[in-house]
Amino acid sequence: MTLLLSRVWPQTSAATAAPPPPNPVPRLRLDDAIRLAKANAPEFRAALADAGIAREDRVQARAALAPSLAFTTGAIYTKPNGTDTGAFIGANGPREYLSRGAVHETLSFASVADYRRVRALAALARARAEIATRGLALTVTRDFYDLIISQRKYENAQAAADDAQQFVDLSKKLENGGEAAHSDVVKAQLQANDRKRDVEDARLAAEQAKLGLAVLIFPTFTADYEVVSDLSEVPALPEFVHIQGLAAHNNPEIAAADAAMQAAQHEVSAAFAGHLPSLSFDYFYGIDANHYATYTGDVHNLGYQAVATLHLPIFDWGATQSKVKQAQLRRDVARVQLSAAHRTTLANLRLFYDEAQTARSQIDLLKQSADLAAESLRLAVLRYQGGEATALEVVDAQNASVLARNNYADAAGRYRAAIANLQMLTGNF
Repeated sequence: MTLLLSRVWPQTSAATAAPPPPNPVPRLRLDDAIRLAKANAPEFRAALADAGIAREDRVQARAALAPSLAFTTGAIYTKPNGTDTGAFIGANGPREYLSRGAVHETLSFASVADYRRVRALAALARARAEIATRGLALTVTRDFYDLIISQRKYENAQAAADDAQQFVDLSKKLENGGEAAHSDVVKAQLQANDRKRDVEDARLAAEQAKLGLAVLIFPTFTADYEVVSDLSEVPALPEFVHIQGLAAHNNPEIAAADAAMQAAQHEVSAAFAGHLPSLSFDYFYGIDANHYATYTGDVHNLGYQAVATLHLPIFDWGATQSKVKQAQLRRDVARVQLSAAHRTTLANLRLFYDEAQTARSQIDLLKQSADLAAESLRLAVLRYQGGEATALEVVDAQNASVLARNNYADAAGRYRAAIANLQMLTGNF
């Protein structure tokens, strides 16, 4: 009985053991692709790092305006020579101990202007990070819908190849029945061969688009994923006045140009501050004595010392004025760039909106054309079966049908790319 159980048990265990679940293929929507790209795109991460570095520069510049506090302690030993001071004239004694805290503050117009310049540079870095964020979203959106469109064209090519093969079979059947000429079979076969070649080209284009998007969004290279989108869901296009208002307040290009202009202006102020006086103040509290003690006999060693220094620039061979001229030249360039950013934004806003509006108006028209082309193909095949149409008419109807379907897919992708271009200027709407 024991032997029988030992033989049966492994079979029962193997029969009831569940196989490991297969790894599901990731199905990505556009938001998922953008989120992955933000985590893995090196240029985007570099832009965020630059913004973080600029933010820390602002913290450091602000800290430089406040008084600093430090503590020092040490001892000085001087060779004795029988006197109270030792061998060196500047010594206070053979042994000198220092242990004191120090407060230092420098007051100058240059430090204030430099802090304002660094603050403007931090705003510039934030604007550039926003540009990188929107630019990445634009790139991912284009690649995402390029993949969607290429896959749709691959499906269209396969459907067209099936239609062409069915027409080959139909023409052969009619030829065998004496109802069609052999030239119809030849024409149908040529059409089928062209459609098979189109399937291979469309498959290659879809694979290339898929690999391109994978490189952009995944941390490790993979092509084992799917994208999900419904081209029939057409996003709404707001009114131009609303788009214009968003661009006026949320355009990172203008914000970056304005921050660069502010930084250049503060750089001029900081350079000009080289002509102005500055004041520094130091306060020390502790001991500077011949014994490491707060008292030496009846003498109290613990005390304070205050030092104020006024720096008056007089002559530097024109170096400060040269720095001012350099800063003014950079400010003039920044002013021109700000004006150009405003003009470019207005032009692009109108261009992208017109493109989106045109693409939106064409989507419904091209969808109707695709439906009509499919109906035309169906009727052409029926007429050919009835002997009322030629093979050339069927082939033309097939070509028109696949062209109409591809045009509809292109219009849907074009509209979404135009929306992404607008959101680059305005943010989400």
